[in-house]
Amino acid sequence: MAKDTDYGAFMEKFVLQQSSSPRELPLNSLTFAVKDIFDVDGYVTGFGNPDWARTHPAATSTAPAVLAVLRGGATCVGKTVLDEMAYSMNGENKHYGTPKNPCAPDRVPGGSSSGSAVAVGAKLVDFSLGTDTGGSVRIPASHCGILGFRTSLDAISTHGVIPMSQSFDSVGWFARDPMILNRVGRVLLQLPEVDPVIPSQIIIAEDCFQLSTIPSDRVTEPLLKSVNKLFGGDLVKHAVLGDYVKEKVPSLKQFMIKGNVDQEYNIPSLAALASAVQLLLRYEFKNNHGEWISTVKPDLGPGISERVREALRATDENLDVCHSVKTELRAALNALLGVSIPLGMYDNLPVAISLLAKHGSDGFLLNFVEILYDTLQEEVCIAEKKGY
Repeated sequence: MAKDTDYGAFMEKFVLQQSSSPRELPLNSLTFAVKDIFDVDGYVTGFGNPDWARTHPAATSTAPAVLAVLRGGATCVGKTVLDEMAYSMNGENKHYGTPKNPCAPDRVPGGSSSGSAVAVGAKLVDFSLGTDTGGSVRIPASHCGILGFRTSLDAISTHGVIPMSQSFDSVGWFARDPMILNRVGRVLLQLPEVDPVIPSQIIIAEDCFQLSTIPSDRVTEPLLKSVNKLFGGDLVKHAVLGDYVKEKVPSLKQFMIKGNVDQEYNIPSLAALASAVQLLLRYEFKNNHGEWISTVKPDLGPGISERVREALRATDENLDVCHSVKTELRAALNALLGVSIPLGMYDNLPVAISLLAKHGSDGFLLNFVEILYDTLQEEVCIAEKKGY
Protein backbone atom coordinates (compact mmCIF):
# COMPACT_ATOMS: atom_id res chain seq x y z
CA MET A 1 0.00 0.00 0.00
CA ALA A 2 2.96 2.28 0.52
CA LYS A 3 4.30 4.25 -2.43
CA ASP A 4 7.96 4.70 -3.31
CA THR A 5 7.57 8.46 -3.20
CA ASP A 6 6.94 8.45 0.54
CA TYR A 7 9.37 5.60 1.37
CA GLY A 8 6.43 3.63 2.77
CA ALA A 9 6.46 5.85 5.85
CA PHE A 10 2.80 6.85 5.93
CA MET A 11 -0.34 4.98 6.96
CA GLU A 12 -2.49 7.85 5.71
CA LYS A 13 -1.96 11.43 4.69
CA PHE A 14 -4.02 14.46 5.62
CA VAL A 15 -3.43 18.08 6.51
CA LEU A 16 -4.19 19.28 10.01
CA GLN A 17 -3.35 22.73 11.34
CA GLN A 18 -4.67 25.27 13.79
CA SER A 19 -6.35 28.40 12.54
CA SER A 20 -3.89 31.19 11.75
CA SER A 21 -2.58 33.26 14.65
CA PRO A 22 -1.72 36.97 14.57
CA ARG A 23 1.46 36.27 16.56
CA GLU A 24 4.58 34.44 15.47
CA LEU A 25 4.51 30.87 16.75
CA PRO A 26 7.67 28.82 17.47
CA LEU A 27 6.86 26.04 14.99
CA ASN A 28 5.41 28.14 12.17
CA SER A 29 6.06 26.72 8.68
CA LEU A 30 7.23 23.35 10.06
CA THR A 31 5.56 20.10 8.98
CA PHE A 32 5.34 16.94 11.05
CA ALA A 33 3.99 13.40 11.02
CA VAL A 34 2.55 11.33 13.87
CA LYS A 35 3.14 7.69 14.77
CA ASP A 36 -0.16 5.81 14.45
CA ILE A 37 -0.27 5.26 18.19
CA PHE A 38 -1.39 8.84 18.96
CA ASP A 39 -5.07 9.74 18.83
CA VAL A 40 -6.11 12.31 16.25
CA ASP A 41 -9.73 13.40 16.40
CA GLY A 42 -11.79 11.74 13.67
CA TYR A 43 -9.19 9.11 12.74
CA VAL A 44 -8.85 5.52 13.90
CA THR A 45 -5.64 4.93 15.83
CA GLY A 46 -4.45 1.76 14.09
CA PHE A 47 -1.61 0.60 16.39
CA GLY A 48 0.10 -1.06 13.42
CA ASN A 49 -2.45 -3.83 13.00
CA PRO A 50 -5.56 -4.02 10.77
CA ASP A 51 -7.50 -6.10 13.30
CA TRP A 52 -6.94 -3.38 15.90
CA ALA A 53 -8.11 -0.73 13.47
CA ARG A 54 -11.16 -2.84 12.55
CA THR A 55 -12.25 -3.30 16.17
CA HIS A 56 -11.75 0.26 17.42
CA PRO A 57 -13.72 3.41 16.62
CA ALA A 58 -12.28 6.69 15.43
CA ALA A 59 -10.77 8.87 18.16
CA THR A 60 -13.02 11.59 19.56
CA SER A 61 -10.17 13.80 20.72
CA THR A 62 -6.55 14.51 19.86
CA ALA A 63 -3.62 13.52 22.09
CA PRO A 64 -2.23 16.51 24.07
CA ALA A 65 1.24 15.99 22.58
CA VAL A 66 -0.15 16.38 19.06
CA LEU A 67 -2.26 19.36 20.09
CA ALA A 68 0.78 21.05 21.63
CA VAL A 69 2.78 21.12 18.39
CA LEU A 70 -0.29 22.07 16.36
CA ARG A 71 -0.87 25.01 18.69
CA GLY A 72 2.83 25.80 18.34
CA GLY A 73 2.20 26.49 14.66
CA ALA A 74 3.25 23.20 13.01
CA THR A 75 1.21 21.44 10.32
CA CYS A 76 0.49 17.71 10.57
CA VAL A 77 0.60 15.90 7.23
CA GLY A 78 -0.32 12.37 8.25
CA LYS A 79 0.09 9.25 10.37
CA THR A 80 3.06 6.91 10.08
CA VAL A 81 3.64 3.16 10.04
CA LEU A 82 4.86 1.36 13.16
CA ASP A 83 5.62 -2.20 14.22
CA GLU A 84 2.46 -4.10 15.16
CA MET A 85 1.31 -3.07 18.64
CA ALA A 86 4.67 -1.23 18.95
CA TYR A 87 6.19 -4.55 20.02
CA SER A 88 9.45 -4.67 18.04
CA MET A 89 12.62 -2.68 17.44
CA ASN A 90 13.06 -3.73 13.80
CA GLY A 91 10.55 -1.44 12.09
CA GLU A 92 8.96 -4.20 9.99
CA ASN A 93 5.22 -4.60 9.42
CA LYS A 94 3.81 -7.50 7.40
CA HIS A 95 0.46 -5.77 6.84
CA TYR A 96 1.46 -2.26 5.81
CA GLY A 97 4.99 -2.84 4.58
CA THR A 98 8.35 -1.91 6.06
CA PRO A 99 9.27 1.76 5.63
CA LYS A 100 12.40 2.12 3.49
CA ASN A 101 15.45 3.30 5.39
CA PRO A 102 16.66 6.38 3.46
CA CYS A 103 20.13 6.13 4.99
CA ALA A 104 20.68 2.42 4.30
CA PRO A 105 17.98 1.19 1.85
CA ASP A 106 18.89 -2.49 2.21
CA ARG A 107 18.56 -2.41 6.02
CA VAL A 108 15.57 -2.18 8.37
CA PRO A 109 14.71 1.32 9.61
CA GLY A 110 14.46 0.33 13.27
CA GLY A 111 11.29 0.49 15.34
CA SER A 112 8.83 0.68 16.62
CA SER A 113 8.56 4.31 15.46
CA SER A 114 9.80 3.31 12.01
CA GLY A 115 7.60 5.47 9.77
CA SER A 116 8.17 8.56 11.88
CA ALA A 117 11.96 8.15 11.63
CA VAL A 118 11.86 7.45 7.90
CA ALA A 119 9.62 10.47 7.21
CA VAL A 120 12.23 12.72 8.82
CA GLY A 121 15.24 10.93 7.36
CA ALA A 122 13.76 11.11 3.86
CA LYS A 123 13.03 14.85 4.32
CA LEU A 124 9.29 14.34 3.92
CA VAL A 125 8.65 16.36 7.11
CA ASP A 126 10.65 18.63 9.39
CA PHE A 127 10.00 16.57 12.51
CA SER A 128 7.80 13.73 13.70
CA LEU A 129 6.35 12.32 16.88
CA GLY A 130 7.03 8.82 18.18
CA THR A 131 7.02 6.88 21.43
CA ASP A 132 9.90 5.23 23.25
CA THR A 133 9.36 2.36 25.70
CA GLY A 134 12.61 0.45 25.29
CA GLY A 135 14.34 2.38 22.53
CA SER A 136 11.59 2.94 19.95
CA VAL A 137 12.71 6.50 19.15
CA ARG A 138 16.45 6.24 19.77
CA ILE A 139 16.94 3.01 17.77
CA PRO A 140 15.19 4.11 14.53
CA ALA A 141 16.90 7.50 14.83
CA SER A 142 20.29 5.77 14.88
CA HIS A 143 19.32 3.44 12.01
CA CYS A 144 18.13 6.35 9.84
CA GLY A 145 20.96 8.79 10.63
CA ILE A 146 18.86 11.45 12.37
CA LEU A 147 18.30 12.90 15.83
CA GLY A 148 15.86 11.17 18.17
CA PHE A 149 14.91 12.36 21.65
CA ARG A 150 13.28 10.37 24.46
CA THR A 151 11.94 12.51 27.31
CA SER A 152 11.94 11.91 31.03
CA LEU A 153 9.13 9.60 32.10
CA ASP A 154 5.85 11.55 32.50
CA ALA A 155 7.46 14.79 31.28
CA ILE A 156 4.89 14.86 28.45
CA SER A 157 1.36 13.54 28.82
CA THR A 158 0.75 10.12 27.29
CA HIS A 159 -3.02 10.68 27.38
CA GLY A 160 -4.41 9.76 23.98
CA VAL A 161 -1.46 7.43 23.30
CA ILE A 162 -2.11 3.68 23.23
CA PRO A 163 -0.12 2.29 26.17
CA MET A 164 2.40 -0.48 25.92
CA SER A 165 4.06 -0.45 29.34
CA GLN A 166 3.29 2.50 31.59
CA SER A 167 6.46 2.02 33.61
CA PHE A 168 8.52 2.92 30.54
CA ASP A 169 6.30 4.61 27.91
CA SER A 170 7.56 8.05 26.94
CA VAL A 171 6.78 10.54 24.17
CA GLY A 172 9.67 11.35 21.83
CA TRP A 173 10.38 13.04 18.52
CA PHE A 174 12.73 13.05 15.54
CA ALA A 175 14.46 15.85 13.62
CA ARG A 176 17.38 16.34 11.26
CA ASP A 177 18.29 19.75 12.67
CA PRO A 178 19.28 20.18 16.35
CA MET A 179 17.65 23.63 16.43
CA ILE A 180 14.32 22.14 15.33
CA LEU A 181 14.78 19.28 17.82
CA ASN A 182 15.17 21.91 20.55
CA ARG A 183 12.28 24.10 19.40
CA VAL A 184 9.88 21.16 19.26
CA GLY A 185 11.04 20.02 22.68
CA ARG A 186 10.46 23.41 24.25
CA VAL A 187 6.91 23.44 22.93
CA LEU A 188 6.14 19.89 24.05
CA LEU A 189 7.78 20.31 27.46
CA GLN A 190 6.54 23.90 27.92
CA LEU A 191 10.06 25.08 28.65
CA PRO A 192 11.13 28.72 28.76
CA GLU A 193 14.08 29.96 26.73
CA VAL A 194 17.11 29.87 29.03
CA ASP A 195 20.84 30.25 28.61
CA PRO A 196 22.57 26.89 28.09
CA VAL A 197 24.30 25.36 31.10
CA ILE A 198 27.76 23.81 30.79
CA PRO A 199 27.72 20.17 31.95
CA SER A 200 29.57 19.43 35.19
CA GLN A 201 30.88 16.12 33.83
CA ILE A 202 30.58 13.78 30.87
CA ILE A 203 30.94 10.10 31.72
CA ILE A 204 32.05 7.56 29.10
CA ALA A 205 30.78 4.02 29.79
CA GLU A 206 33.94 2.19 28.77
CA ASP A 207 32.55 -1.34 29.06
CA CYS A 208 29.64 -0.53 26.76
CA PHE A 209 31.90 0.87 24.04
CA GLN A 210 34.11 -2.22 24.27
CA LEU A 211 31.16 -4.28 23.00
CA SER A 212 31.01 -2.27 19.78
CA THR A 213 32.45 -3.73 16.58
CA ILE A 214 33.07 -0.19 15.31
CA PRO A 215 36.54 1.11 16.23
CA SER A 216 36.35 3.29 19.32
CA ASP A 217 38.40 6.00 17.59
CA ARG A 218 35.56 6.36 15.10
CA VAL A 219 32.91 6.71 17.82
CA THR A 220 34.35 8.18 21.00
CA GLU A 221 37.17 10.27 19.53
CA PRO A 222 34.89 12.74 17.69
CA LEU A 223 32.84 13.18 20.86
CA LEU A 224 35.85 13.67 23.13
CA LYS A 225 37.51 16.12 20.74
CA SER A 226 34.28 18.09 20.44
CA VAL A 227 33.83 18.28 24.20
CA ASN A 228 37.45 19.35 24.61
CA LYS A 229 37.06 22.14 22.03
CA LEU A 230 33.82 23.43 23.53
CA PHE A 231 34.21 22.88 27.26
CA GLY A 232 37.70 21.58 27.99
CA GLY A 233 38.82 18.01 28.57
CA ASP A 234 38.53 18.09 32.37
CA LEU A 235 34.81 17.34 32.14
CA VAL A 236 35.36 13.84 30.79
CA LYS A 237 35.35 10.90 33.20
CA HIS A 238 35.47 7.18 32.47
CA ALA A 239 33.46 4.49 34.24
CA VAL A 240 32.59 0.81 34.07
CA LEU A 241 28.81 1.02 33.96
CA GLY A 242 28.21 -2.68 34.55
CA ASP A 243 30.11 -2.66 37.86
CA TYR A 244 28.38 0.52 38.98
CA VAL A 245 24.90 -0.89 38.23
CA LYS A 246 25.75 -4.17 39.97
CA GLU A 247 26.79 -2.30 43.11
CA LYS A 248 23.94 0.24 43.18
CA VAL A 249 21.06 -2.03 42.11
CA PRO A 250 21.32 -5.01 44.49
CA SER A 251 17.88 -6.34 43.51
CA LEU A 252 19.39 -7.41 40.18
CA LYS A 253 21.11 -10.36 41.91
CA GLN A 254 18.02 -12.52 41.42
CA PHE A 255 18.07 -11.91 37.68
CA MET A 256 21.82 -12.37 37.37
CA ILE A 257 21.48 -15.91 38.72
CA LYS A 258 19.10 -16.67 35.86
CA GLY A 259 20.99 -14.56 33.33
CA ASN A 260 23.73 -15.32 30.87
CA VAL A 261 26.53 -14.34 33.20
CA ASP A 262 29.27 -16.23 31.40
CA GLN A 263 28.41 -15.25 27.83
CA GLU A 264 31.00 -13.40 25.82
CA TYR A 265 30.02 -9.95 24.55
CA ASN A 266 27.82 -9.48 27.56
CA ILE A 267 27.78 -7.22 30.60
CA PRO A 268 26.10 -9.42 33.23
CA SER A 269 24.48 -6.68 35.32
CA LEU A 270 23.10 -4.93 32.23
CA ALA A 271 21.84 -8.23 30.82
CA ALA A 272 20.11 -8.83 34.16
CA LEU A 273 18.65 -5.35 34.01
CA ALA A 274 17.28 -6.07 30.53
CA SER A 275 15.65 -9.25 31.87
CA ALA A 276 13.96 -7.34 34.69
CA VAL A 277 12.74 -4.64 32.32
CA GLN A 278 11.33 -7.21 29.88
CA LEU A 279 9.50 -9.06 32.65
CA LEU A 280 7.78 -5.89 33.83
CA LEU A 281 7.09 -4.77 30.26
CA ARG A 282 5.46 -8.11 29.36
CA TYR A 283 3.28 -8.03 32.46
CA GLU A 284 2.04 -4.50 31.78
CA PHE A 285 1.51 -5.22 28.07
CA LYS A 286 -0.65 -8.22 29.04
CA ASN A 287 -2.69 -6.09 31.45
CA ASN A 288 -3.23 -3.48 28.75
CA HIS A 289 -4.03 -5.70 25.78
CA GLY A 290 -4.33 -9.35 26.86
CA GLU A 291 -8.13 -9.40 26.88
CA TRP A 292 -8.37 -7.88 23.40
CA ILE A 293 -5.76 -10.31 22.01
CA SER A 294 -7.50 -13.33 23.53
CA THR A 295 -10.90 -12.21 22.23
CA VAL A 296 -10.01 -10.98 18.73
CA LYS A 297 -7.08 -13.32 18.03
CA PRO A 298 -5.43 -10.79 15.70
CA ASP A 299 -3.28 -11.75 12.73
CA LEU A 300 0.23 -10.91 13.91
CA GLY A 301 3.43 -11.09 11.92
CA PRO A 302 6.48 -13.26 12.65
CA GLY A 303 8.44 -12.20 15.70
CA ILE A 304 5.53 -10.13 16.98
CA SER A 305 3.24 -13.15 17.46
CA GLU A 306 5.88 -15.02 19.48
CA ARG A 307 6.58 -11.94 21.60
CA VAL A 308 2.88 -11.41 22.27
CA ARG A 309 2.35 -15.07 23.21
CA GLU A 310 5.21 -14.78 25.69
CA ALA A 311 3.64 -11.65 27.17
CA LEU A 312 0.30 -13.40 27.61
CA ARG A 313 2.05 -16.02 29.75
CA ALA A 314 3.46 -13.35 32.07
CA THR A 315 2.59 -13.61 35.77
CA ASP A 316 3.14 -11.33 38.73
CA GLU A 317 6.00 -13.52 39.97
CA ASN A 318 9.06 -11.36 40.74
CA LEU A 319 7.05 -8.23 39.96
CA ASP A 320 7.95 -6.67 43.32
CA VAL A 321 11.63 -7.28 42.56
CA CYS A 322 11.23 -5.58 39.18
CA HIS A 323 9.79 -2.49 40.82
CA SER A 324 12.67 -2.52 43.32
CA VAL A 325 15.13 -2.66 40.41
CA LYS A 326 13.42 0.31 38.78
CA THR A 327 13.51 2.35 42.00
CA GLU A 328 17.15 1.51 42.73
CA LEU A 329 18.17 2.23 39.15
CA ARG A 330 16.56 5.65 39.15
CA ALA A 331 18.34 6.48 42.41
CA ALA A 332 21.67 5.18 41.10
CA LEU A 333 21.75 6.53 37.56
CA ASN A 334 19.01 9.15 37.58
CA ALA A 335 19.27 8.82 33.80
CA LEU A 336 15.93 8.03 32.26
CA LEU A 337 15.99 10.26 29.21
CA GLY A 338 18.27 10.26 26.22
CA VAL A 339 19.03 11.41 22.71
CA SER A 340 20.52 9.60 19.73
CA ILE A 341 22.96 11.70 17.66
CA PRO A 342 24.20 10.62 14.22
CA LEU A 343 27.95 10.15 13.71
CA GLY A 344 28.05 9.78 9.95
CA MET A 345 28.66 6.48 8.17
CA TYR A 346 31.02 3.58 8.80
CA ASP A 347 31.31 0.74 6.28
CA ASN A 348 28.35 2.34 4.42
CA LEU A 349 26.09 2.09 7.46
CA PRO A 350 24.92 4.82 9.85
CA VAL A 351 26.63 5.24 13.20
CA ALA A 352 25.15 7.02 16.22
CA ILE A 353 25.92 7.73 19.84
CA SER A 354 23.40 7.98 22.67
CA LEU A 355 23.68 10.60 25.39
CA LEU A 356 21.82 10.26 28.68
CA ALA A 357 21.04 12.87 31.30
CA LYS A 358 19.39 12.84 34.70
CA HIS A 359 15.62 12.65 34.98
CA GLY A 360 13.98 16.04 34.50
CA SER A 361 16.91 17.69 32.72
CA ASP A 362 15.29 17.55 29.28
CA GLY A 363 15.86 21.24 28.58
CA PHE A 364 19.53 20.98 29.51
CA LEU A 365 20.06 18.00 27.18
CA LEU A 366 18.27 19.71 24.28
CA ASN A 367 20.49 22.78 24.66
CA PHE A 368 23.60 20.63 25.01
CA VAL A 369 22.86 18.78 21.77
CA GLU A 370 22.34 22.05 19.91
CA ILE A 371 25.68 23.42 21.17
CA LEU A 372 27.57 20.18 20.53
CA TYR A 373 26.12 19.18 17.17
CA ASP A 374 28.04 21.27 14.61
CA THR A 375 31.43 20.72 16.24
CA LEU A 376 30.69 17.00 16.57
CA GLN A 377 29.78 16.71 12.88
CA GLU A 378 33.02 18.51 11.93
CA GLU A 379 35.00 15.97 13.96
CA VAL A 380 33.04 13.12 12.40
CA CYS A 381 33.97 14.37 8.92
CA ILE A 382 37.64 14.48 9.94
CA ALA A 383 37.42 10.92 11.30
CA GLU A 384 35.72 9.67 8.13
CA LYS A 385 38.43 11.22 5.94
CA LYS A 386 41.12 9.54 8.02
CA GLY A 387 39.44 6.24 7.19
CA TYR A 388 38.85 4.94 10.70
